[in-house]
Amino acid sequence: MDITGVAKPYKLGDQNTSDIIVCLRNVEGRPELFYSHSTILINKSKYFADQLSCRNPGSCIEIHCSKSNYDYHVNLLRLLYLPLDSLLDSLDSVKSALGTLQVAVIFDCEEITKVCIQYLEAVPWKDKEEEEILIVVSKLGPIAMPIIARIQPVDLRATKNVFVSAVRFATSIGEPCPMFSDDLKISAQEQVEYMLAEDGDTPLVTADAEVKSVIKMGLSQICSSFEKELSSLLSETDLTSETAEDKIMQNLSDIEWICSILPKMDLMKEFVSSWVEMSSKILGVVEDMKLDSFMWGLKIKVIEVTGKVLEAVGYGNVILPAPCRVKLLKTWLPYIRKMKPLLEAKNIEEADFPHKMDEDLCENIEGAMVQLVLALPSNDQADILADWMKNNGEQVKYPDLSEAFEVWCYRTKSAKRRLLEGGLDGGVENATTTTISL
Repeated sequence: MDITGVAKPYKLGDQNTSDIIVCLRNVEGRPELFYSHSTILINKSKYFADQLSCRNPGSCIEIHCSKSNYDYHVNLLRLLYLPLDSLLDSLDSVKSALGTLQVAVIFDCEEITKVCIQYLEAVPWKDKEEEEILIVVSKLGPIAMPIIARIQPVDLRATKNVFVSAVRFATSIGEPCPMFSDDLKISAQEQVEYMLAEDGDTPLVTADAEVKSVIKMGLSQICSSFEKELSSLLSETDLTSETAEDKIMQNLSDIEWICSILPKMDLMKEFVSSWVEMSSKILGVVEDMKLDSFMWGLKIKVIEVTGKVLEAVGYGNVILPAPCRVKLLKTWLPYIRKMKPLLEAKNIEEADFPHKMDEDLCENIEGAMVQLVLALPSNDQADILADWMKNNGEQVKYPDLSEAFEVWCYRTKSAKRRLLEGGLDGGVENATTTTISL
């Protein structure tokens, strides 16, 4: 006590007042002695209370520790001497708090354990720290579970609410809110994709009726907006302005994005059917003479989206009646065949021309068209192949339907042979005797 009769707080390491010694023995270095006070140790740690219950004052408590957790043992001894209201402020890093927590649990220091958990539960973590936290929590059990509350699985309703909100934002139409940038919409789209992804984990959201309904509504909004902007495009007084193209390009970007998630929801047919219906209107605008020298970005983006539709139908992921498939192919084949050499010519003329049909896009479209042709009734195949070969040699180079032509010839002969052998009924005759005029 001082001269006023008030008890002075004990300090770790004060030999004058110490009545117990804690010896930290590190197997890789010299043991270190900490002059301590039994009153503090007994009040703050059940482990020390048990140890001191049968020891005389001035005795030594020996604790073995490793090099990796030595500092955490020292920090624990330091924290034992702090008042409760100062403990939280004394923690300064995730690594230190996590190490101290493990030691506090071993020595049954209830107050320090709670403070370490409170600190770790509240502060942000880095990725590596999170991995370490998960390992430690799994070893400490229920006492440390509050730390990982932020990464615990949420219930289906809460997950679905977040997903629905993200979809609505990702498919929002119109001028963005001044407080937000387009980056937030892009982020929402990316996270919707992630929540639906099936990689090494299960998807966060399943394709139930409610979720599908929200996706359909978003698809409808995007397509309606695209048609509206498309209709108003030719009425623009200045087609060279970036604003005129920007709006419709944004719509197409949204369409391209939603095409990436529709297959996960078994909803691609909804979009494909809409695109088939819109195709004539789309081409009526993009092939208008007013746009001959403008909006190459729009034209190539339309081809890219159409490529996704052709792939979905051509490879059987979306099942459409034969008349719809014929319409899709006859509508887009001539346009794509015409645009490829035009885009290549522009690339040659302008070194910095940014728009082109890259090799992957060309191969994907060509492969899808071949499959589309082969899945059509024989007479429809004949019409398309005849039209394909009537074009001059330059245009026949793309798309290359020679594989489809070879298969058609083989099938036609086979069908005729089966008919003659009695394998098919007479109704096939008309469908298999069609010849192609070259």
